[in-house]
Amino acid sequence: MTLQVRDMRKDDVPACVAILNHIVTLGGSTAREVPCDAREFLAHYLDGSEVANVVLDSGRIVGFQTALEVETGVYSIGTFTDRGNPAKGAGRAIITKSIADVRALGGTAIIAKITDDNTGGLAYYTKVGFVDHAIIENDLTRKNGTVVNRIIKRLVL
Repeated sequence: MTLQVRDMRKDDVPACVAILNHIVTLGGSTAREVPCDAREFLAHYLDGSEVANVVLDSGRIVGFQTALEVETGVYSIGTFTDRGNPAKGAGRAIITKSIADVRALGGTAIIAKITDDNTGGLAYYTKVGFVDHAIIENDLTRKNGTVVNRIIKRLVL
């Protein structure tokens, strides 16, 4: 296993869409519940973000991370990794570059909004140094009727 992290490019979009849509189909670990197409992905995740990175394992995209400025100096981040064929350490590898990219943009903090039923996401952000910051109660009603809170974790840079 050889992990590499780099800026996301337009030709990465199909692989990233496949990762995202697989996660959406599995359910319970992202607020998104509807798959997206390449055009929507490009507009929202690549063109709509100040930071967009991919992590590769021996040349295969195994995850992506994007961040956009939501208030002066504060960036909201999203992380998605391949659930079908995961690569150990992908999340840790990609966050290092994303933090450096946000710092280079003058960022002072990064936030992550994670649904409270996403135990893996909550653990990941804690493991890479984010701390609990706030809770948005009853923030999302899943298709099955389950109401979930959103936990906001924060990393001060």
